Amino acid sequence: MDFQEEISNKKRRGQNPFVIREGKFKGASLEDSFYHLDWAEESFLSGNNDKEMLRRTFDLSKLRYITGFLLLFFAVLLSRIFWLQVVRGSYYYSMAEGNRLKIVNIEPKRGIIYDRLERPLVRNEANFILYLIPNDLPHEELARDNALRRISSILDKSGSASSQVGDLKLVADSPSFYEIKNELDKIKINSLEAYQPLFIMDNLEYQVALELYLEAEKIPGVFISNKIRRNYVTASTSTVGRLPLEESSLSHILGYTGKINDKELAKYGSQYSLIDYLGKTGIEYSFEDQLKGKKGQKNIEVDALGKEKKIVSQTPPQDGNNLVLSIDYDLQKASEDIVKEYLGRLGLKKASVVVMDPNTGEILTLVSWPAYNNNIFARGIKAEEYSRFLTDPSRPLFNRAVSGEFPAGSTFKPVMAAAALEEKIINENTSFMSSGGLHINQWSFPDWKAGGHGLTNVKKALAESVNTFFYYIGGGYGDFKGLGIDKMMEYSRLFGLGEITGIDLPNEASGFLPSPEWKEEAKDEVWYIGDTYHAAIGQGDITATPLQVANYTAVFANGGKLVVPHVVKKILDSDNKLVEDIKPKVIRDNFIKAANIKIVREGLRQTITSGSGRALNSLPVEVAGKTGTAQWSSIRKHQAWFTGFAPYNNPEIVITVLLEEGGEGSSVAVPLAGEILQYYFNPDKVEEENKQL
Repeated sequence: MDFQEEISNKKRRGQNPFVIREGKFKGASLEDSFYHLDWAEESFLSGNNDKEMLRRTFDLSKLRYITGFLLLFFAVLLSRIFWLQVVRGSYYYSMAEGNRLKIVNIEPKRGIIYDRLERPLVRNEANFILYLIPNDLPHEELARDNALRRISSILDKSGSASSQVGDLKLVADSPSFYEIKNELDKIKINSLEAYQPLFIMDNLEYQVALELYLEAEKIPGVFISNKIRRNYVTASTSTVGRLPLEESSLSHILGYTGKINDKELAKYGSQYSLIDYLGKTGIEYSFEDQLKGKKGQKNIEVDALGKEKKIVSQTPPQDGNNLVLSIDYDLQKASEDIVKEYLGRLGLKKASVVVMDPNTGEILTLVSWPAYNNNIFARGIKAEEYSRFLTDPSRPLFNRAVSGEFPAGSTFKPVMAAAALEEKIINENTSFMSSGGLHINQWSFPDWKAGGHGLTNVKKALAESVNTFFYYIGGGYGDFKGLGIDKMMEYSRLFGLGEITGIDLPNEASGFLPSPEWKEEAKDEVWYIGDTYHAAIGQGDITATPLQVANYTAVFANGGKLVVPHVVKKILDSDNKLVEDIKPKVIRDNFIKAANIKIVREGLRQTITSGSGRALNSLPVEVAGKTGTAQWSSIRKHQAWFTGFAPYNNPEIVITVLLEEGGEGSSVAVPLAGEILQYYFNPDKVEEENKQL
């Protein structure tokens, strides 16, 4: 029985025709055992008419679903490809390029500051700085920690690090692994902050910076940059016990630079980054826009670690402009040395000196003592050093010449004399009897000289600083009507008091001018005639800065112009070509008649020839001026003032001196001013005398 007959018999018996009995076809080939290769797909079936019929066992209806699924899959795939390559192609291309290309800023050179003879007062030095880009660091914690440990171990060799506190950069031990890690843990990966540089340390020693640079080449997100550090010239060359002094009065003028803080970054915006430096005080602050320059940029190709491989394109930086100051370095140094010598001799600690050109407003010398060394701030000050500054009662960081407000004392009297002449309250011949002071009821307003000065006109009143005369012209007495407090303050403002002068240095104080309304509001007291008398001689609540006193003294020196004092004389480009010549600015002029200016000038000249400034008669030039002794405390010594100008007929300079708690201006401030004037008009003689010491 062949194979076909057996299948037919099994079907008649109701058996599965495809179950082959074991051993039935033993020894047969595979091809013999199965009908053909498509056995799983086809079989022969007998119909009613015994005809064989072929049928597929696979359900063709399911093929539609498979085909539809495949078509949908390819449609989604093609649409996604279209979206990525066509619709968002440029975006993802730029992202890919961003992973390969990076824009890096190129630091410009900060402008140099010169004195009036173009001698540099500051130098630029290399400052190696370490910073991190948090998002570029290894994201895996163990790898990142290992990288930070390697960095901190190298930093330990440097010994110190800088941290920012307000405007100051404090120096402490170099940051540890845990300190760096704690700072990084505050930053979320892929946040905007994570792409900003995180300052770690600056002022790295060269060898440490080199070792960090080599290590950074192997660690993504770690960078060494070369910034500018300022090194300032000091004016001090004198010695105490043959040890050089580091403090310099130039520090109050030049100021210093420091790392930008969050408040400054918010103010300046995109012009700076978190690792940039900028001016904090002085000229460095006032002329930041001129000095800083403009950053360049280079488009670099980076590797997988974010390190530079090659430069694709580059825009060079524009170096900052240079500044020429009106400051005379030699005169500044000499004035500082004279001040320190006098303070040491008298047992005093605080003084101010302003020397200016009355015709242009150029400041030739500005000494505020005590001073400080601005290099320690530029490089990073130690916490204990900064603490000493804060607790020092002499306040060496305070620019007392510009920001100090003091009772002007008798140096205010020329302003009152000019006001009374202008208002025709008096003329040059008007005289009053000085018999020791004025008395109103139980109150007494004395002269400084017991028994008084006798019959006194305006010139004698200025020369001998006669209080009684100014009581009369200020508040009046008996039948004589004085200016009154309102007119007194009106003219004070015309001479620049009660408002800033506009000098190109920061933190200038405006001084203070009182009024009856102010006293009633501030002190809940009425204004008395005694208040007017005190104001007339520069006492009471009137205050002025040494700079303001010098500036209104210049009005009498130059013939009636109130000018804006300034420290910067010229602005040059990085090649020292002239960008801008700072022209003198006149605030107001002709507010006092020339004839009245002349009368006051003659009175100021008599101060030197026969009055309280006779010690200046020995100078090689004629000097005019006014002494002042300002009372400000019942238990401390008076403030000692002198302000004047020289030569008398053709003034070149105005000089104002204040020794705080110095006592009598005529005995303390006048000799100090005399030595500075001696140096200015005969420097060779002073230099020869110093060689003999």
